[in-house]
Amino acid sequence: MDMKSDGKDMHSMQMNHGSMNMGGMNMSHGSMEMDMGGGHMMNMGNFKRRFWISLILAIPILLLSPFMGIVLPFQITFPGSNWVVMILSTILFFYGGEPFFSGAKGELKSHAPAMMTLITMGISVAYLYSLYSFVIKTFINPNAHVMDFFWELASLIVIMLLGHWIEMSAVMNAGNALQKMAALLPDSAHLVTAEGQTKDVPVGQLQKEQIVVVQPGEKIPTDGVVVSGASDVNEALVTGEAKAVAKNKGSKVIGGSVNGDGSLRVKVTATSGDGYLSQVINLVQQAQKEKSKAETLANKVARWLFYAALSIGILALVIWTIISSFSVGLQRMVTVLVIACPHALGLAVPLVIARSTSIAAQNGLLIRNRQAIEEVNKLDYVFMDKTGTLTQGVFQLNDLVSTSDLSKTDLLNLFADVQANSSHPLAVGVVNEAKKQGLTIDPATDMQAIQGVGVTGTVNGKFYQIVSAKYLDQHQIAYDHDQFAKLAGAGNSISYLVQDGNVLGLTAQGDVLRPESKRLISQLQRMHIKPVMLTGDNDLSAKRVAHELGDIEYHAELLPADKEKVVAKTEAAGSHVMMVGDGINDAPSLSRANIGVAIGAGTDVAIDSADVVLVRSDPEDIINFLNLAKATNRKMVENLWWGAGYNIIAMPLAAGILAPIGIILSPAVGAIIMSLSTVIVAVNALTLHLKKED
Repeated sequence: MDMKSDGKDMHSMQMNHGSMNMGGMNMSHGSMEMDMGGGHMMNMGNFKRRFWISLILAIPILLLSPFMGIVLPFQITFPGSNWVVMILSTILFFYGGEPFFSGAKGELKSHAPAMMTLITMGISVAYLYSLYSFVIKTFINPNAHVMDFFWELASLIVIMLLGHWIEMSAVMNAGNALQKMAALLPDSAHLVTAEGQTKDVPVGQLQKEQIVVVQPGEKIPTDGVVVSGASDVNEALVTGEAKAVAKNKGSKVIGGSVNGDGSLRVKVTATSGDGYLSQVINLVQQAQKEKSKAETLANKVARWLFYAALSIGILALVIWTIISSFSVGLQRMVTVLVIACPHALGLAVPLVIARSTSIAAQNGLLIRNRQAIEEVNKLDYVFMDKTGTLTQGVFQLNDLVSTSDLSKTDLLNLFADVQANSSHPLAVGVVNEAKKQGLTIDPATDMQAIQGVGVTGTVNGKFYQIVSAKYLDQHQIAYDHDQFAKLAGAGNSISYLVQDGNVLGLTAQGDVLRPESKRLISQLQRMHIKPVMLTGDNDLSAKRVAHELGDIEYHAELLPADKEKVVAKTEAAGSHVMMVGDGINDAPSLSRANIGVAIGAGTDVAIDSADVVLVRSDPEDIINFLNLAKATNRKMVENLWWGAGYNIIAMPLAAGILAPIGIILSPAVGAIIMSLSTVIVAVNALTLHLKKED
């Protein structure tokens, strides 16, 4: 799989050192750093230590200070206890609150107040008002009707730190799938030296073109090509394919797969940072880094809550000052600002996404762009490439016709020579047949692929073209139209060998429909999503496949640009489109579609333009992705309601809107409700699972 990445978006990974960067989080040897907002990174171990130290500081504060002015049954007092509370609270405020201050600074610097700003506002107001209360009672008037919020400050900071610790732990658990992938590579490899000897070297030191020996039962250290030996290789842990794959000279192997009973010599084609496994992990990292629309919405909600809390707090200050006193008004404002912390809202989407991407990676669904998840609910069409997606992509030569003085053997030999270095399924089918017949293949020089048309090359000084019937029509090259109709009508893909404007002969190859394809079509239709087949193959062959699939809509004889136009036209009409293809010829349409899905196993699928990669060549994984995306969307919406709903209800109650009937929400009660909301959000995210079709 040719997995190229944009250097601006992709983070590097040192696989041989066991460390990785998961967009917004750095993971290394079990530790993790997380972006707390505004680019401020917090280490998992440091955060855990900060929580426990803050809890130790908070315990005496909770025992020594009153709860909203009420002396609790377990409260301890002694001369100078108020000084102890003030000093410990000050330490706790600056030490325990530091992550939130740093995050808020970054948010305000970018003119986007959100979660960290709300938390900072809440604990800052609680501390400053408590300090004001302490000064008044200690130095001015011991009987003044002001109360401190040290108890609430301590409980809020500890709860917030605990919540973020839970979040970091949950996200790190979601990243365990990536660590397991990284662990697939061995630590060392048997390098063949210039003298022909072998020596063990770290995998990270391997260079391209070097030769390594892989003994029976060992893990293959990196991507490469077999230069000698034969064995069955188990690629299940990498590609998801359970069956062993036969490998011999010329076969490609993937780093992390397990060698069978034979010994292999492998030429390195990718270093540890460039290989398939490394780039698979990079894809998941990138997916977990990118902001989805729902997360942007969550931050917008938090921003509005910040302004709402500020407005409601000021309004409460003014109204309660008018009807009671400034002290009461100040307390109400402080209460509103203290309980407005949107911790559950901040967890709502990230926890679900972390869980979703983890489940996806474990099931061979690599979500490169998380916005693809949210587009699923709007989906109207799924456009699918025919060859390799709906069909097996394994062509067999059904007919070989010479229209010149060439014998069938010579004609087949020429077809094989011109296409020897092509990886297109039609070329592979011809080359395999030539090998089967024992022909000697002399690869053409200057071989070039013409997208959507065929290939060209020079054999024995003569220039040849292998093209489609559409190309012949466009260039007014004569051929037997009746013969074409007969062969294409039987479901064959027809290729013509042309030299100096003359057709020398043709091949008719048949592809086999995947047994899962009919089930895929029916499942899409049950979801009220319209399946459409797009193919560069001839109309008659495409029509036959479309009929076998239940007479679905299709577009045939399309060049890559034509597929992109079909997608663009459909989207311009207001529909939402998923495009499924091999990621190479379909790159323009994959980029254009609302959701681009590259399907295929191995190292031959280019995914630059895809939003989602299905590692296994199984069309039913499309349904698995759709089901997971729908479940993920439901969980995100549920969590957003839990996160925002708490604030919507709590702030007016804290402002005293129900005070006339004796209901006033204290900061402590607000903190308890908020923590319950956070727990609900976390538990709800963990209940996300992939429900596979029976």
